[in-house]
Amino acid sequence: MTKKVTKGILLVQLGTPDTPSTPDVRKYLIEFLMDGRVMDIPYINRTLLVKGIIAPTRAPKSAKVYETIWDKETGSPLMYYSLLQKELLQQELGDDYHVELAMRYQNPSIEQALKNMEGMLLDSIRVIPLFPQYASATTGSVIDRVMELMRTWQYFPEVSFVNSYCDHPLMIDVIADNAKIHDLTKYDHYLFSYHGLPVRQLGKVDPSGQLNCPQNGCESCRMESKPYCYLSQCYATSRAIVNKLGLKEGSYTVCFQSRLGKTPWIQPYTSDALHDLAKRGIKKLLVFSPAFVADCIETLDEISVEYAHEFKAAGGEEVQLVESLNDNPKWIETLKSLALNNKN
Repeated sequence: MTKKVTKGILLVQLGTPDTPSTPDVRKYLIEFLMDGRVMDIPYINRTLLVKGIIAPTRAPKSAKVYETIWDKETGSPLMYYSLLQKELLQQELGDDYHVELAMRYQNPSIEQALKNMEGMLLDSIRVIPLFPQYASATTGSVIDRVMELMRTWQYFPEVSFVNSYCDHPLMIDVIADNAKIHDLTKYDHYLFSYHGLPVRQLGKVDPSGQLNCPQNGCESCRMESKPYCYLSQCYATSRAIVNKLGLKEGSYTVCFQSRLGKTPWIQPYTSDALHDLAKRGIKKLLVFSPAFVADCIETLDEISVEYAHEFKAAGGEEVQLVESLNDNPKWIETLKSLALNNKN
């Protein structure tokens, strides 16, 4: 007799186009940017901006970039490693668990993953967004979508969400180990580059609406980890890595990449930081990208290609990216810890 699976784990990554073609990239961009938690402006304005300007103009350019990182056999790097993470976690958890992978945007969808799990009559479902630092635009959006889809269920298993794990010791160990592969002493400076957010989104986590965050974040947020504050959790991740590697104060910079539009985003911007460091005579940079748990367009192109060229054009010599977590066994162990709700 087959043993009944009683526990479900839902891993959710951001998403990737189905192919690097312009139509598929446009479809992905529209679904992504039409999310009101990502682009938090009125629906009509968002529709006109996304469907009328951003998607038509960015899709052809982004498609060309996706083609450069797309593997002919395995496809999207993000999809490849996400599926591998799912399979390896399933092996670690065993037959009592059923692990599903979903993308917040595009395929495999959260809707399909939940349909697969609904028919299993599970006792519990634990949702793990694959974003170490909490942000309404990422983790918040995943939780929102899961709750929206599950409200039609006629039975409810115990449902839990992992909302952040910014300084989980096992994850920090992986990042530190990946950095040590490179000779740390050969680099003049260390850069921690996180995906950016509009500044206004930092204050929106305060229900009173009275929080008005500066572009560089509040000083207290840069010094301590606060629940639901994306900026503070990025700094917490950086501090944990710095402490693990024994890096000196002043030898590293925390910055934010991938801004869109003219509205103020969290600063300092990675691009500005690169130029400032080059002006200071910094020649060799080791770059950490701890907001991403798998190789993706932001790491493989934006940092490794675009920013590397920008830094060299400004007078620098080398940009070396610390490898993503991908299928590292200790990262799978981290996911297992999160799945079992083991405390840090």
